[in-house]
Amino acid sequence: MDSINQLKSSAVPIKIENIDTDQIIPARFLKVISREGFGNNLFRDWRFNQDNQIIENFPLNNSNYSGKILVAGKNFGCGSSREHAAWAIKDYGFDVVISSYFADIFMGNALNNGILPIVVTDEILNQIFDIIDQEPTTAFEVDLEHQTLKIQDQIISFEVDSYKKICLLNGYDDIDFLISQKEKIEAYEQNHKPLQYEDV
Repeated sequence: MDSINQLKSSAVPIKIENIDTDQIIPARFLKVISREGFGNNLFRDWRFNQDNQIIENFPLNNSNYSGKILVAGKNFGCGSSREHAAWAIKDYGFDVVISSYFADIFMGNALNNGILPIVVTDEILNQIFDIIDQEPTTAFEVDLEHQTLKIQDQIISFEVDSYKKICLLNGYDDIDFLISQKEKIEAYEQNHKPLQYEDV
């Protein structure tokens, strides 16, 4: 996975609450197991109509909005537990998702796939939407090491699981992390050899 440390980017706003995983990536696109290509169908039924024509006023189709940060309404990623939702978001090009609440399973899937979910208060979320409405090119600064989100002159702290923070900072998945700990694991095993029968 790509590492995430400091990110300065404009954001794409989707001011809709209770966005579930079927809206993020519709079930009909889940027939493949490779992670590549899912970004093409991110929010498919909101980006295109039944005639496969672009819905121009949807934020992802609006040229005013761009960037590696997705800002979404409260209760993002609810519904089914499909990991494909995180795959689609990452494959589209988003590294960070900001909301005031994430479904637990989605949050875990996001962290496991190199996406940083940042939880802010409802008040801050509305403030972010207002800022983007006023100036779509506004840059937001994410500092994972210090766990801060800078919005204009305001600095907001956010929480992140300490283990997943290490993984995101280094671009590790779970296997990569274990490999990075190989020497420590081997040293532990050397110092904690199982008892032999003659030692009992």
